[in-house]
Amino acid sequence: MAEQTSDTTAPTSLWVERTGTRLYTGRSSRGAEVLIGSEGVEGVFTPGELLKIALAACSGMSSDFPLSRRLGDNYEATIRVSGAADRENEVYPQLDEVLELDLSELDADAQERLVTLVERSVDKVCTVGRTLKAGTKVTLTVEKEQ
Repeated sequence: MAEQTSDTTAPTSLWVERTGTRLYTGRSSRGAEVLIGSEGVEGVFTPGELLKIALAACSGMSSDFPLSRRLGDNYEATIRVSGAADRENEVYPQLDEVLELDLSELDADAQERLVTLVERSVDKVCTVGRTLKAGTKVTLTVEKEQ
């Protein structure tokens, strides 16, 4: 989802701090933390896992309004995301999401209309998914302390 700021609110700052060999803590200026490390280390996410979680969360948040409007505020949803890395090229060539919902209270036509609406909502407003599909320019600047 797009980061929303107003003229009086500063944008959220994000950074990671090294806490050990291939171990980092991701932080935000809003006080959030996430542990990041290598696969096989308990209690941490890998950067690739965080990318996948960001995609799934964005899809969930992008579909929240139409789903809550049709299913009620307390609907349950799980979004599973997967995709193996191509280690030769160090990319994820494909990421697959599965949105699990109980639509048994709706008839077949209503289910189909809701699924179409959810797909459109995600395609239109999920910033993470749209960025991954479009590609993005990434820059790295190394600041040297004197």
